Amino acid sequence: MLQIDLWKRVLIWGLVAVGLALALPNLFYGRVEQANDARAAMVAGTAGDEVEAQAGQWPDWLPSGIVNLGLDLRGGAHLLAEVKVEDVYAARMEAFWPEVRDALRDARSEVGTIRLQPSEADTLVVRVSEPGGAARAAEILRGLAQPVVSLTGAGASDIEVTTRGQDVLVTLSEAERLATDERTVRQSLEIIRRRIDEVGTREPTIQRQGADRILIQVPGLGSAQELKDIIGTTAQLTFQPVVTRTSDPDANPGIGEEILPSLDDPDTYYVLETAPVVTGEELTDAQPTFDQNNRPAVSFRFNPSGARKFGEYTAENIGSPFAIVLDEEVISAPVIQSHIAGGSGIITGNFAVEESTHLAVLLRAGALPAGLEFLEERTIGPELGADSIEAGKIASMVAFVGVLIFMAASYGLFGLFANIALLINVGLIFGLLSLIGATLTLPGIAGIVLTIGMAVDANVLIFERIREEVKTARGPARAIELGYERALSAILDANITTFITAVILFVMGSGPVRGFAVTLGLGILTSVFTAIFVTRVLIVMWFERRRPKTLEV
Repeated sequence: MLQIDLWKRVLIWGLVAVGLALALPNLFYGRVEQANDARAAMVAGTAGDEVEAQAGQWPDWLPSGIVNLGLDLRGGAHLLAEVKVEDVYAARMEAFWPEVRDALRDARSEVGTIRLQPSEADTLVVRVSEPGGAARAAEILRGLAQPVVSLTGAGASDIEVTTRGQDVLVTLSEAERLATDERTVRQSLEIIRRRIDEVGTREPTIQRQGADRILIQVPGLGSAQELKDIIGTTAQLTFQPVVTRTSDPDANPGIGEEILPSLDDPDTYYVLETAPVVTGEELTDAQPTFDQNNRPAVSFRFNPSGARKFGEYTAENIGSPFAIVLDEEVISAPVIQSHIAGGSGIITGNFAVEESTHLAVLLRAGALPAGLEFLEERTIGPELGADSIEAGKIASMVAFVGVLIFMAASYGLFGLFANIALLINVGLIFGLLSLIGATLTLPGIAGIVLTIGMAVDANVLIFERIREEVKTARGPARAIELGYERALSAILDANITTFITAVILFVMGSGPVRGFAVTLGLGILTSVFTAIFVTRVLIVMWFERRRPKTLEV
């Protein structure tokens, strides 16, 4: 018998109401976006009359999720960066030198004096004075080797040690290089993501391409240079021992030393040991603050490993200066007055409040492990995005109106019910996109347009089955009931296969392809829901009220 229980009707219309309520903010996109940004600023501690006024543009008791616009709709910046993985080899060997030096010093009676020789960036060349001592030194250094931490390098060592006369050569093994490359790209990807997230941009696309490249797309930014300024600032913080101070920028530092300028005094340069005591990678937090003279500064805190090394160094070098180095410039070089325990401290300098805040953001995000070479950069203006949105609107409206006219002309009153369901279907799509915070791109709009055409397929199958049942002299109620029952399997088969395709596109694809897959998959779910349940409720409500003796489908 043609009937639907009351609780089912309430559930169906309740889901429709929730979906349309979630889609509602998209009708007031600019107002809701400003209100959301203002509330986020208030949570972050930025308050003011203007911010509060913007926050009040949209009631906080209404849903406030909106569909994010992608790069091709909103405009923004596009970069393709190559990670210079070779940079990490040199840094790795520099950090390894103190361990090599200490190991050979303990065997000085066998190898003699040791001296670091000029070499390639990824190689340590250590000369020993004792004749025949190179073999013993190599044996000692091989004992420093560690297993490669990767599945592909299982069983291999991280270093290779060879001899050449009185010299001992230490290089990274091929397995360790491959593992290092993988870690470097993954770390760069994560740090870039964290830096961009710290700035508060909306729905960036940051993904790996190939072995050593990263694609970065950030909607809403004014230029590619602005994006490069965010992610290209290395913000490498190190704490290095000071050898001496000089005013000669052309002074020749010794092996294992470097000369860096002072940030505050352009006439002062510092000769530093290249091997840092602690690096920014061991920072756990950095926050803008003020020093004892109420000047902007940055407080920092190390992880347990960094805190231990920092504490041991300060305990052993009381009275000696050490340099705080940021991006190849010495911020300050204080003299160690006492043992600094706890792993926390403060960076002072000639900062403005904005500069200290920006520095804290960069330090929290971490140092890029290797340099980036930008192979491709594009700026997509908001005008182009506006044109794309307008073209998408026109395409959607043309498809929408065409489908409405066809259904009304082909199926009469039942076609009007299908059209009502189609309107609800589009609203539900935007409601779900808003709920999950999806990003809408031009391919996503194409997915919605395709869904509009596909959404009536289920209704067409149902209405054609009802026509066939009417021709067999069934009563109206029985014809409608059988029409839905016998069309169900065909509807499910067709939509399940398409949904599987959408899932495969989402899993295997990237960027715009995934955007298309998301809208297509959600559109399938909503169209099946509206065809099987919403139109059926509408038809049942009409039938209960009119009780027609015949059907004209």
